[in-house]
Amino acid sequence: MAARLPSWAWVSGLTVGATVAVVALAVQADHGPHPTAASVKPSTSASASTHGSAKPKPPAGPPALPADSGDGRRIVYSLGAKRLWLVDATGKETRTFEVWPGTVPPAPGRYSITLRTQSLKGSDGVEIEHVMYFTKTQGVNIAFSNALDGASPPPAEGKKLGGIRMRKQDGAALWAFGDQGTNVVVVK
Repeated sequence: MAARLPSWAWVSGLTVGATVAVVALAVQADHGPHPTAASVKPSTSASASTHGSAKPKPPAGPPALPADSGDGRRIVYSLGAKRLWLVDATGKETRTFEVWPGTVPPAPGRYSITLRTQSLKGSDGVEIEHVMYFTKTQGVNIAFSNALDGASPPPAEGKKLGGIRMRKQDGAALWAFGDQGTNVVVVK
């Protein structure tokens, strides 16, 4: 007679398998082709004489990688732009995305990922994953993460929070990119 595995073992195995599949798909998607906006040509009825000499504005894209953000493979976090850049060893940005900062910002400077935790409950009570700690400010741990359900964080209501949250797919990409020891550069 064969021994039965307890239900927690099945659930744990399925959870690990699903997490591996999601990370693999996120890495694969990040390396695949990315859609680009089609260029739109003005209609022939529009003329410079009716619109003055105004030139059409180019479509706005994400902000450029900050100039003084170091070199080499790194994660760059801009406090003012509320944005992260993942930069490869050649200095080329491989991905950039917006983030939702906590109430306690890190000081501008150079850090590295000190601890990675797959998932836990955040200090705001939200279940989070892909937690990557890189400093401590005012007694508060500062870390990148995403909510398990992909939602933005709720209002802080006077709490000291150091979580820098992002969308679920961005959290998976950051988790795949940043190992313990990966450089983090925080700029204004």
